[in-house]
Amino acid sequence: MTRWQTTARNAAFDVLKRGVEGMDRFYTSASRVGNPAFFEPATFPWVRTLEANWRTIRAELDEVLRHRDDLPNFQDISPEQASLSTDDKWKTYFFYAYGIRAGNVERCPRTAELLKEIPGMTTAFFSILGPHKHLPPHRGPYKGVIRYHLGLKIPEPATACGIRVGTETRGWAEGKSLIFDDTFEHEAWNHTDEDRAVLFVD
Repeated sequence: MTRWQTTARNAAFDVLKRGVEGMDRFYTSASRVGNPAFFEPATFPWVRTLEANWRTIRAELDEVLRHRDDLPNFQDISPEQASLSTDDKWKTYFFYAYGIRAGNVERCPRTAELLKEIPGMTTAFFSILGPHKHLPPHRGPYKGVIRYHLGLKIPEPATACGIRVGTETRGWAEGKSLIFDDTFEHEAWNHTDEDRAVLFVD
């Protein structure tokens, strides 16, 4: 790459970065739910429906986990995730990706029905973090989405599984929700000998 090409590329990235930062400022100023790292689940009425049906979702997850080793790694579905994971300890089972419906929907019909209750849902999947897996600090690209986790399979001790968003650290609980802004730097870990699984929704 020539010096001119390098300069042009860096200038383009700088313009893009300023554009994203401008969008973030707009979304922050226009937000109806503020700008916290974690949101209170009660802020979102649809959360109650998911939590009330978590055992039904868990039953469909259990069927999926019967074929755990055949599930794709996240970086197999989304190559940019290779910066976070290169092994086979972050498995996924997608229902929707950026609004596109996956064939997996038919295999988990009740979960699929419940996902339709979430206004603006774009991406949804079972996120399965394998034993002793750590996702390093990272952040999402822009504030146009809110990230939701419904705890489905949380191994003991629960204190050995956690997520840090900004300066706050929390753990998952089965049947309970965590909602956060993924543009804050965040990392997650499972320091147990079993899988941790959540329903992951943007």
